[in-house]
Amino acid sequence: MPLSVPTFIDMLADCRKSAVHLEMRDFYAVADEAEDFEAWKRGHRTDWDDREYWWHPYYQAVSDAVSRGVVVRRVRVVSEPVSDYIRYEHYITEANVRAGEQVRWLPRRQATDIALPGNDVWLFDDRLIRIYHFSGEGTLLDQEVSEDPDLARLCGGAFTDVWNRAIPHAEYSVSES
Repeated sequence: MPLSVPTFIDMLADCRKSAVHLEMRDFYAVADEAEDFEAWKRGHRTDWDDREYWWHPYYQAVSDAVSRGVVVRRVRVVSEPVSDYIRYEHYITEANVRAGEQVRWLPRRQATDIALPGNDVWLFDDRLIRIYHFSGEGTLLDQEVSEDPDLARLCGGAFTDVWNRAIPHAEYSVSES
């Protein structure tokens, strides 16, 4: 049964051991990224030493979780050659890594035999699932939360299978356009 949807930051704050994120889209139309994405396409690059510029509450929540012992991992299944958006996402993943996330990438061709959920998900402590519903253009339409144990097993198994094949962020390269 779907639960009301608490904020992501609240869910991460309640997490005790693990938070894993499975991403499977080649483009996300995230409103608060649009300006940065366009600037990146024009050649703007982040000064990673200027943490005040790029650090925001999401990264603080991850850093806080990692500090209290939560393992935060993200894996992205991507088409190759990658889209401009994935090139941008690869570039800005430096912020996730600096916050304490472990990130890996799996070329979609290597995921053919893995049973994947139909949507991007976060799985907290192997039991609580945050499900993201996107339009075809990448706009986030809705989110739901579930504690269904069968769904948690499916999402956890899919994440593990993808993670075990995926390439660590530092080793996965994309060409700049």
